Amino acid sequence: MNTQHITLTREQADDFGRELDAIRERVIADLGQTDVDYIRRVIKAQRAMEIGGRALLFAGIFPPAWVAGTALLGISKILDNMEIGHNVMHGQYEWTGDPALRGRTFEWDTACPADQWRHSHNYSHHTFTNIVGMDRDIGYGILRMSPDQRWRPYYLGNPVYAFLLMVLFQYGVALHELETERIRSGEISLADKRDVLREIWHKTRRQLLKDYVAFPLLAGPMAPFVFTGNLTANLIRNVWSYAIIFCGHFPDGTQEFTVEETRNESRGQWYFRQVLGSANLTGGKLFHLLSGNLSHQIEHHLFPDVPARRYAEMAPHVREVCERYGIPYNAGPLPKQFATVVRKIVKLALPTRQRSEDATLVEAA
Repeated sequence: MNTQHITLTREQADDFGRELDAIRERVIADLGQTDVDYIRRVIKAQRAMEIGGRALLFAGIFPPAWVAGTALLGISKILDNMEIGHNVMHGQYEWTGDPALRGRTFEWDTACPADQWRHSHNYSHHTFTNIVGMDRDIGYGILRMSPDQRWRPYYLGNPVYAFLLMVLFQYGVALHELETERIRSGEISLADKRDVLREIWHKTRRQLLKDYVAFPLLAGPMAPFVFTGNLTANLIRNVWSYAIIFCGHFPDGTQEFTVEETRNESRGQWYFRQVLGSANLTGGKLFHLLSGNLSHQIEHHLFPDVPARRYAEMAPHVREVCERYGIPYNAGPLPKQFATVVRKIVKLALPTRQRSEDATLVEAA
């Protein structure tokens, strides 16, 4: 955890915001056919890998075919969820006018209904990033991921809940809009979420039938190999998505905030909060592609509607601005960041409270 005390005056925060706005405006002005061609190539590759993977699983009695088919299907699901679905639903390609890239109507290959995701993620999480009590991505209603979350004996199971969330991540995301923590506390009842639950069930049932009934039945005697291949591909996607997302939000150095700290914040202060609450992952081009470019989590939180392929070129400029303002720019390799996430999960299972004093959103007058 960075122990430097960071403050910005209101004027400094406004200047910081204007510099980041300028970075965004330069990239927006440069968007064009290259960006369209890129996402269409990714979609084409994803579909080819899904078809190839499912075809190979039909010959799954031969171990090399099963392994190759499972790997291709797993990668196709990762691309569909992260580089395509997540980014398209953020409206990153709305400017193209292509109906296939329209974020408001896009549906993805996962258990979470897209409309619910657009609310819980695009609006709630990206507006109230790391504000305890408002950003439900802090713990997903299951985990204690901030010392500002009041400890209860329930949290002794933090490591177990984290493991289950990792292997069942698509279902954890699907239940996000259900607000299970409010149901457990008695604030609302399950009946209040009847419509939400119905949408979740319809989408989840469709996914289950597709992967574990329809395709295995089509394979005839090869059904067990198709079933286990689909199960493993979903597991690969779940674990990978969990690791990328948690390492972008909860490693050492990221910070949470209170409602009071963020009240009446300016755009510059909002930008400041996004940087402090996010972390990047270092790696090569293939790694960034498979992460949906969420390896550039800082840039994604600053510019969620900018095509994610542009984050790599924006990152050095964002980092330079942060360094001039004395704002830490959190970046590191996946193994290192994930290790600190695991440590945090275990530590916060215990009744400790350590309110960070590393930064304030604006210097007191």
